Amino acid sequence: MLTLKALRDDPQLIVEKLKIKNFDAQPIVDKVLELDRRRRALQTESDALLADQKKLAAEIGALMKQGLKDKAEQVKAKVAELKSKSSDLLTQFNLTEKELESEMVLLPNVPCDLIVPGKGAEDNQVVKMGGPEVKLPEGALPHWELARKYDIIDFDLGVKITGAGFPVYKGKGAKLQRALINFFLDCNTAAGYKEVEPPVMVNKDSGFGTGQLPDKEGQMYHATVDDFYMVPTAEVPVTNIFRDVILAENEIPQKLTAYTPCFRREAGSYGKDVRGLNRLHQFDKVEIVRVEKPENSYAALDEMVAHVESLVNKLGLKYRILRLCGGDMSFTSAITYDFELWSAAQERWLEISSVSNFETYQANRLHLRYRDADGKTQLAHTLNGSSLALPRVVAALLEDNQTPDGIVIPEILRPYTGFDKID
Repeated sequence: MLTLKALRDDPQLIVEKLKIKNFDAQPIVDKVLELDRRRRALQTESDALLADQKKLAAEIGALMKQGLKDKAEQVKAKVAELKSKSSDLLTQFNLTEKELESEMVLLPNVPCDLIVPGKGAEDNQVVKMGGPEVKLPEGALPHWELARKYDIIDFDLGVKITGAGFPVYKGKGAKLQRALINFFLDCNTAAGYKEVEPPVMVNKDSGFGTGQLPDKEGQMYHATVDDFYMVPTAEVPVTNIFRDVILAENEIPQKLTAYTPCFRREAGSYGKDVRGLNRLHQFDKVEIVRVEKPENSYAALDEMVAHVESLVNKLGLKYRILRLCGGDMSFTSAITYDFELWSAAQERWLEISSVSNFETYQANRLHLRYRDADGKTQLAHTLNGSSLALPRVVAALLEDNQTPDGIVIPEILRPYTGFDKID
């Protein structure tokens, strides 16, 4: 959530910056500032009434000491009237503050200066490409056909048990999933990230804290009886570890990693681009999350991007890194880098990771602060990234490593899988 200070200091800058995200912020900014003026006026009036009450209370005491009970009763009547007015003002203040907060959460995060305008994915900037060229054998198959051929992923069985988008991994397919999860976690912990195992259901406060609510409520699975949400990413529970926390300066940075299954409704998704593992309602993902001082967060972002790139290189896959344009960025992000793998059999790029800096946007919603060297509390910066999301990694691994004799497992994964080929 944007801070009121930023809106007061330069509202037009906020409006112009959000145009890069194709968002017309002017009506909301105008309303927020008007509500803020109204709230502050109510606070000033309320403070004046409380001061008058305090003054009259002292007068009542003096009158009682002088034995002037009738006059004291008259003053008490004035105090009662002021208390009634104070109560009305408090009600107005609370309603205004609630309306102000409800408007504030409608404003997306402001993109950083590196972000260029654009309508969508076609306007994203390719900042780097790497990995080996892929040469497929004659008669190469897409991953969903390979999964059927080698009986390692059963999409039809998942439909029977739950529905489309909930595959069943079998045999070496299940072991490959487990191997990738452990491999990614081991790489992350070796890079200094502390592993945590969070819940996969969160409450409404957690969803609000990281910005999924109210913006993405329709994309989340909701257990209505208990009012819990299935996590769309480990970012949500892991970042909420720090909700309502004030960190000491020497406790920053915080670097955490976690594996969770992820759940996304993906309403309206259909067609060839969602076939097989390309888009699922339930999938496995390993996440990295950081809490940083503002002055260090962009160096941390570069470090996270380099770390994710190292994972892709270790798997020997062809990739590219994109810096998202304003029109393709999330509601909460100030800057996002996407990683995509080349699917040679499908002849298309598959997104496998987003690495983002949210600056103070999430921290403001979370009330996440740190105490600086002067003892003052400051909003921290939060960052997160997929390291990595499994489905499309598996799709690329299966397709790009297929041979006439089977699917070759990258050497670095063999200690985790216990086998070097799927055949």
